[in-house]
Amino acid sequence: MKTYKKDDIQIGWEPEKCIHSGFCARQLGEVFKPKDRPWIQPDNATKERIIEQVGKCPSGALTIIYESEK
Repeated sequence: MKTYKKDDIQIGWEPEKCIHSGFCARQLGEVFKPKDRPWIQPDNATKERIIEQVGKCPSGALTIIYESEK
């Protein structure tokens, strides 16, 4: 799993689970930019908006990890 930090959360991405639907990029393109490196740029949106979008990931490849869970 690759992780990307935003405030007190991390966005986790499991490439082997990803079905590349593009849903995240279409819905929150300022954060999820498949052509860029790194492709997840969490500084471009609020934590709340990122959490909302990650919850809609159809494959479950994107997850939110709260610092309290570590």
